[in-house]
Amino acid sequence: MSVLDIAALALIFVGIIFFTGSVIGVLRFPDFYTRMHAAGKGDTLSSLLIALGLALYNLHDLSMHNLLTSAKILLICVFVFITGPTTTHVLMEAGHALGIKPWRRGDERAQAPKELP
Repeated sequence: MSVLDIAALALIFVGIIFFTGSVIGVLRFPDFYTRMHAAGKGDTLSSLLIALGLALYNLHDLSMHNLLTSAKILLICVFVFITGPTTTHVLMEAGHALGIKPWRRGDERAQAPKELP
């Protein structure tokens, strides 16, 4: 196993750990805004780490086909890096427009959103 393969597997493993932390945050946090924060940060970072790990792992045999595949994976990374935070921001703005209040210490549980018209 080469150094490149070990680095790729390390990136994939760290990405899976961040995905696990994101899932735990979505399940355990008390309100919409903190859940969206956990989902947005965890999704973007872990997707990038796993995709970079896959791009590195694909380079174990240098051929034109593998280089093009790794370049496509890196383009997907750019797309995820741009769209992930933007989507999270838009969803939080929609929650704010619907009147979802943030959780405060002492609140028993998160407030349900208002009915849509």
